[in-house]
Amino acid sequence: MNDLISIIVPLHNVEQYLERCINSILQQTYQNLEIILIDDGSTDGSAKICDDYASKDSRIKVIHKQKAGVSAARNSGFAIATGTYIGCVDSDDWIEPDMYETMYRATQSYQVPIAFCRYASVFEHETYARGTGKEFLFSREELLRNYINDSEEYVINNSVWSKLFHRDLAKDILFAEGRVSEDIMYTTRLLCKLEQGVYIDRCLYNYKQDRPGSIMNSNRVQRVIQDEIPFWKEHISYVREHVSDEMGDYAAYYFYRRMMLYYTDLKGNKENKLLVQKIAKLMKREKKDIISIYSGKTGTTGDKVRMRLFLFSPKLYYWMNETYGAVVVPLKQR
Repeated sequence: MNDLISIIVPLHNVEQYLERCINSILQQTYQNLEIILIDDGSTDGSAKICDDYASKDSRIKVIHKQKAGVSAARNSGFAIATGTYIGCVDSDDWIEPDMYETMYRATQSYQVPIAFCRYASVFEHETYARGTGKEFLFSREELLRNYINDSEEYVINNSVWSKLFHRDLAKDILFAEGRVSEDIMYTTRLLCKLEQGVYIDRCLYNYKQDRPGSIMNSNRVQRVIQDEIPFWKEHISYVREHVSDEMGDYAAYYFYRRMMLYYTDLKGNKENKLLVQKIAKLMKREKKDIISIYSGKTGTTGDKVRMRLFLFSPKLYYWMNETYGAVVVPLKQR
């Protein structure tokens, strides 16, 4: 008999999207499911929708709790999950009908404890989706490198909803409560415990990117300063300790590259002034480490030149980057 899969769905005030999400799970071609809906203190009609669905399908369990955030909600779901495999779906997203059948079959075919998939980025007026449909067996190091460098070819991102994993792999791993961007360290810990995993280059998950009120679309400055940057720093230390110094340097390289890109993306908006200043101070404070890491084998010559210029003067780098985009790129396109 096929293994039971537990699907964890945290939710808060998403009545407009919730039925689409739940229906996409119920309509899975893989039917041996345990569906755990965690109502995180909703004040709209979400709680009733959950209870109505549970009354019609015995596979659905509902937890109603006071609002404590998505991490606490997920931890509550994991605590009662009885499936051999675990999947997560965000309540404003939806999944393709064969997502869990495809991912489960891949774990069995390759004898690995985890499968990853590509996702479609869904906006109000357009959807971005790609993929070859191929499957790839990767070692831990290959998965980590694709995760760390934010590969567009093999999308091993930090979000737990793009994964199906054996419950033993997640043993003793919890989401950090009271914070956002919590998937960063959860996924880092999962990857560091692996020997191999399978990547499915197909959009099996539909990620709603522009929902009003979404955590990921609000309070960006606070989120990056208080949660994202500390989590990425913790990620570097964890990779260095549990994998190797070389992989730790690789993670640090791409963290600093990310910070440089954040600076140039955000500096033009006055609302991001605090975050831009925070990034500039961080890079200045850690300049010696950055120079050491960027002197190694990792990365391209172009990246290293840009980083040297940025460390010399972030403002000068920003001005040159803007000038290049406004003058040189249009000339090349003529």
